[in-house]
Amino acid sequence: MKAQILKMLRESEGFVSGQQLCEVLRVSRTAVWKAVNQLKEEGYQIEAVRNRGYHMVDSPDILTREELISMMDTDWAGQKIYYFDEIDSTNTCAKQLGEQGASHGTLIVAGEQSAGRGRRGRTWESPAGSSIYMSILLRPEIPPVNAPMLTLAMGLSAAEGLQEYTSLDIQIKWPNDIILNRKKLAGILTEMSTEIDCINYVIIGTGINVNMKQLPAELAKKATSLRLETGRIMRRSEIIALIMKKFEKNYQLFMENGDLRRLQEEYNNLLITREKEVRIIESQEEYDAYALGINEKGELLVRESDGTMKAISSGEISVRGIYGYA
Repeated sequence: MKAQILKMLRESEGFVSGQQLCEVLRVSRTAVWKAVNQLKEEGYQIEAVRNRGYHMVDSPDILTREELISMMDTDWAGQKIYYFDEIDSTNTCAKQLGEQGASHGTLIVAGEQSAGRGRRGRTWESPAGSSIYMSILLRPEIPPVNAPMLTLAMGLSAAEGLQEYTSLDIQIKWPNDIILNRKKLAGILTEMSTEIDCINYVIIGTGINVNMKQLPAELAKKATSLRLETGRIMRRSEIIALIMKKFEKNYQLFMENGDLRRLQEEYNNLLITREKEVRIIESQEEYDAYALGINEKGELLVRESDGTMKAISSGEISVRGIYGYA
């Protein structure tokens, strides 16, 4: 009920009468009054005026299941939401739900992670109440070999959503980082469960530094947050809802052909490594090359020093001026 009240108050430019809320929600005026008071206690600024009803004055950065439900504007992405104040890892939870049969588009969000992980098993800093930690569960009918492309689809969606919300110059570092002012703002971790030739489920986890006022000394030169860059507190629920809306659209474009050809131009336009000298770090070797952009498979196209063209499907890349690489 609280989610519906929040949605109705946000969608109204003026007051929403208690009677209208009662009729839509099919509850008593007392039930509405109690729910509104609970929302006020959570931090929402709701004005109540006799004979006029209720009006949303301000909605601070609050993250609850009801808040997230009230913000979603999608058909399937994030329509089923699990929210936790604290959890070990949203990806771990999503995998457990996947084994239990959770539906396509199920979204897991946490206020804090105690065991957040990044790519290649790295620890992801996950302080309480300041960032976005979310994982979406997908059940795509595609070959397992195509699943890594979904990381890039989410990267594009996160960059587009953050750019729309903040109007900042958000960029992508292939394959899974979001960059702001040459520092890491967000990271993406994709995991999946497969049979020989089919996918049981894919989990895409996204961590975004939003309202962190400071970062550990060892990360300060390489990472940043929206608050550090703007001085403003951002509403995490609105960012999540925007990213889900962008991802739903981009996922559909990806599924049309099972590749990134419909997203390739938009991705390359945001790619910070495009047309730059980069250092490629693969399992057996390191070498310098010139990055051109991604192809329809999500591989990074590079030109080696001898003019040879190469498509890179995995590995680490360093870009001069990014993350302290000189």
